[in-house]
Amino acid sequence: MPSEMENVEITLVSGQFRLKVSPFGASLRGFWKSADDGSVEEIIIGYTGAKGKVGGQGDVLIPFAGRIGKGHYQYNGQSYQMELNDKEGPNAIHGFLRLVEWEIAEQTERSVSFMTWLNPEDHVGYPFSICASVNYSLDKMGMRCSFTIENIGENSAPAAAGFHPYFTAGTDMINVCSLRIPMKSILEFENLIPTGNILPVEGSEFDFLQPRTINETKFNTCFIDPVRDPDGMLRVQMESASTGRSLQVWMDSAFTSIVIYSGDPLPESHRRKSLAIEPMTCASDAYNHPEWGLINLAPSESFSGSWGVECSG
Repeated sequence: MPSEMENVEITLVSGQFRLKVSPFGASLRGFWKSADDGSVEEIIIGYTGAKGKVGGQGDVLIPFAGRIGKGHYQYNGQSYQMELNDKEGPNAIHGFLRLVEWEIAEQTERSVSFMTWLNPEDHVGYPFSICASVNYSLDKMGMRCSFTIENIGENSAPAAAGFHPYFTAGTDMINVCSLRIPMKSILEFENLIPTGNILPVEGSEFDFLQPRTINETKFNTCFIDPVRDPDGMLRVQMESASTGRSLQVWMDSAFTSIVIYSGDPLPESHRRKSLAIEPMTCASDAYNHPEWGLINLAPSESFSGSWGVECSG
């Protein structure tokens, strides 16, 4: 039976900014700027009600983001097999918390925090105990999303976090937008799973180290090796000369990887209409390549990070 929580939505307000979220999956369901004349400029493409979601919009991806090849991995000398829940292949994908009713831990006009727990018996192939919390907030510059994962069990646990927002600079198609991705490498993929090879972006179709127009570039690409700004932040920039709008998606040091997805397989209503810029604390399939950023949480240890978006124009 559908849960009533699927359609519960909370709108945060700060000045001209509006952010819509839901305790169902702690999902982000839209971020926009309202002008004095009543017009609305979308920044993160939104939806209403759980059935309105397309392509994983606004999902929270814990305790892993991306795919785990064949749902199988080894951890501390033990082999584990997860449920194969990927519609596009025999893999596990995007964690376990996207369809969970999170508790509302705290709420104000400009901020809301959600919390949930995973128990060892909840999911095959992940016999660990964690507490996850996600906070959304607004300020005069834009929005912020923070997370914490705490190991509340008696054994160490693998953990990671990712997020799946779709961004727009106000254009009908992303092709005309300029994009800068300060990441030096990408993972080579075969059948949607990393081969283990790391490729330099320089000189390739995915070289966006300097801003350039997206054009027909098709992304479903995991970028690694960040080039951080002097303040330690990683910033992806997307802008449109025609609309005059610019946005920066920033990530703190917890985030080491980004998946960029242009949505080419999506329905025509959403295909290349917005760009998924997915902050990830580790690369795809890091459960099988822990050197790509997988977090090993000792009992009572926690792991936190923040990302957000600032916009102008």
